[in-house]
Formats: sequence, structure tokens, C-alpha cells
Amino acid sequence: MLAQELKSQVDKLWNLFWSGGIANPLTAIEQISYLIFMKRLDEEDLKRKSDAEWTKKKYESIFSNEKLRWSQWKHLEAEEMLKHVRDKVFPFIKKLNGESGNSFAHQMKDAVFIIPKASLLVEAVEIIDNLKITEQNQDTQGDIYEYLLSELASSGKNGQFRTPRHIIKMMCALVNPKLGQTICDPACGTGGFLIGAYQHILRTNTSPNHIKIEEDGTEHGLVGDRINDKKHWAFLKSKTFFGYDFDSTMLRIGTMNMVLHGIEHPNIEYMDTLSKRFQEENKYDVILANPPFKGSIDKGDVHESLTRAVKSTKTELLFVLQMERLLVNGGRCAVIVPDGVLFGSSNAHVDVRKKIVDECQLEGVISMPGGVFKPYAGVSTAILVFTKGGETDKVWFYDMQADGFSLDDKRDKIKDNDIPEIVEKWNKRSTLKTADKGEKWFWVDKKKIVENEYDLSIQKYKPTKISESKFEPSQVILQRLIGLESQIVKSIKELSGQQ
Repeated sequence: MLAQELKSQVDKLWNLFWSGGIANPLTAIEQISYLIFMKRLDEEDLKRKSDAEWTKKKYESIFSNEKLRWSQWKHLEAEEMLKHVRDKVFPFIKKLNGESGNSFAHQMKDAVFIIPKASLLVEAVEIIDNLKITEQNQDTQGDIYEYLLSELASSGKNGQFRTPRHIIKMMCALVNPKLGQTICDPACGTGGFLIGAYQHILRTNTSPNHIKIEEDGTEHGLVGDRINDKKHWAFLKSKTFFGYDFDSTMLRIGTMNMVLHGIEHPNIEYMDTLSKRFQEENKYDVILANPPFKGSIDKGDVHESLTRAVKSTKTELLFVLQMERLLVNGGRCAVIVPDGVLFGSSNAHVDVRKKIVDECQLEGVISMPGGVFKPYAGVSTAILVFTKGGETDKVWFYDMQADGFSLDDKRDKIKDNDIPEIVEKWNKRSTLKTADKGEKWFWVDKKKIVENEYDLSIQKYKPTKISESKFEPSQVILQRLIGLESQIVKSIKELSGQQ
């Protein structure tokens, strides 16, 4: 959670870009990302240089010209600074390749520096410099970036919107990604799920005494002190996380977001994972995603393996199939889907559910209330959790009614929150037999699901509450009618007497 002073500084930075002519929130965050990256690039290079001097090793700086460093040009006069950054520093960053150790550079090919005013650049540089975004305070820099991303008012366009951090954290707890596994989001956007998985792995490998939890649930001190092997650290930082997206702006922002959270070398690529060009399959241990819900794509562009499985161009159906295809046998997936995927009656809807139930082990369906994604969208959604291969015997359902925030556009924090119980019950579900009256969870046998044409909507199977007074004995009803009749007769006589 950002301290109020830091929050006010970030708000000031945000307002600067708005008043400076950059009104699109996505564009503003992208330009801010470039400036933060310039600062971090300088600091990391100086740290490596210092480490090399301490160990008496040779180090070749990535800065062939010292004037390209943030620490050097931040002191320039306004107009000179704008010209220097636009014409020299930014082109320098764009030429950096993967060997520099900065994966963000891979996404910079089509980047454009569009800060229009010298005064805006000077003020932005001053604020970012005061934010103290360094390698040593990963938690703070991550929080700063999360706060910026939360201001994405343009979210929801083309069915894309940012998944709340607490929902991501819950989904990570459901699939429990582990050190040494490969983790993918085939529609990664800002990288939230990959960051959530990284933090989950750190959390499970950090001694409790290091972890500090804020009032809003934000965790600090996820240092991973139990990870002792350098090879494990190298794998975690460079070979664990894979993301794809076909929005180049999102890719740059997502990569920067991941770098700021401590994932030094995320493997992020520009790719439409539903297209024929995407050939990956049977590759990842864990998939976490909230793919675009609405819209369809050109049938001619869809990968043949998907069109063979289902006759549809609906992205929400195709993504579910693609995730199953991308998993290794035994790999696990948690994916958010609109409710229509659960109960749609078309052949395509039924075929997708049939594949997940018959050819995978569908473990859980968590129904979420419609307000979870407000103010961006009010669509009702659910989380499907399944393992590739295996066999579905019975499915665990949970009817989430509250996620700790109000379900209106304000999304104010409230006391009601089903998420802790969801995670608790999920982790011990093998011991859960039959739900007590009033419980929000229940089991459904596969046989019953098949009989209902693979319908997975929670309302189809949710136990109904029958109050004791709803169906009363006939003699009780008769007595009530007699009493009512007597009262009516009495009222008529009283009225007649008054006349």
C-alpha cells in the first residue's frame, strides 16, 4: 500500500501528463514507463560497476556515452533536456538488445517518445527522481506501478480489463505454482497474473518473520530467503514466466511492470495466441489468465487445432481450448470466463465444456458476483480450475458473494469477504464430504453434470433453501382461512351496525 505522501506524488505525476496534453491513460503510463526505465538503467549499471570494482573484476558499462545516464542529463535546462532525451537517450534505449540484460528493450522496437513539452519532462523527471525507485525497494516500486495501472480508465476496451490484485492472488493460491515450474499467460496484458505467480512463489519460500502484511492485504518482505540455490534464482528470474499479447503498448507496459516487480528477464512476446502463427503446445506447467471476453476473430486466422475441436470464432471459447493445449500433462490452469461459457447451449459451448470435463480433471468452479470488475465491466464471471489429463469424478463449486469490496462502481473496502474461506476450503477439499446447511460450497458428481449437457452454472446445482413455513400442513392453512373468514364477517357486521 502506498504511503499518502507517495500517493500524492504519483497523483501529481498523473495530473501533469493529463494537463500536458497526454490524456490517454495508457499512453501516459507508457511514457512514464520509459522515464522510470531510463532511471533504473542508470542505477543498475552503476551498481554492477561498483560490484565489479569490489570484486576486482572487469566490467564494461552499457553506457558508451556518460551523458546518456539519467544522473547526468537530469540536471540539464528544460529545452536542452527535452532535445537530449528525445534525440539521444531514447534512441539509445531502443538499440539495446537482449544481451544487455534488459528484457524491456525487446519491446521497444516500435516505441515512440511523445512527451511534447520541456516543462512537462522536467517536472516528471523531478517527481520520478523523488519517488526513489531503486532495486532495493521492490515493494514500493511495484506498488507505485500498480497504483498507476489502477488508473487505467480506458480498461475494458475490446473486452480487456485489469484483474484486481486480490482476485489474482486467490487464483494463484488455487493452482499453487511452484519453484521450477513454467508459468504462462497467453493474454498477459499488463502482466498481473505472472507477477502474482512470482509473488506466490516468493511467499511460499519466505520465512514468516520476514513478511509484513498491510491492512489492505498488501504483503511486503517477500524475499525468498529459503531459495538458496543460485540456479533456482536464475530459473525463477529468467526461465519461469512467459506471456503473450497482440497489443504492443500493453506488452511494453507489461514488461516494465514485471521488471519493476523484480522479474528481471520476463519472456514476453508479441503474438496472437489463437492464430495459426502460434505453434506452442504441451509446454507449460501452470496457466493463469483472464483472456478477452467479447468479440470474435476471423475464422481463417484461427489455429487449425482449435477449429477442429470447436466450430466457433468466439474468443472466450477458443482461449479455454488453447490453454488446455498449452499445458503439459498434469499441468494446471485457473482461468476467468464469462458466465455464458458455463451454460451456453450452442454446440460450441457444449463441446468446450465436454472437453474440459471428459478429457481433463475439472477440479473447481468458483462463481463470482458481477461487480468484481467494476467500474470497468459488470459482467458475471466464474473461475475454472482444471488439470490437463486425469479424470473428472466430481467438481467443487463455490458461490462467492463478496470479495472484500463493494460491488458498485466505487468498490469501497467492506468486511464481507469470501476469499479467505474459498482458499481455506479449497486446500482441504479432499476432506470435505457434504456441505452443512448454509454453506456456500458443494460437490457435484460428473454424472449429474453430463446429464445436464455439461452445464457448469452454479444455479443449476445450488441447493435450494426451503423455509419451514414455505410448505405448511393443510390443517394449518385451513385454520388460517377460517380465522380470516371470521374476521371478514365481523368487519361486515360492524359496518352494518354503523349504518
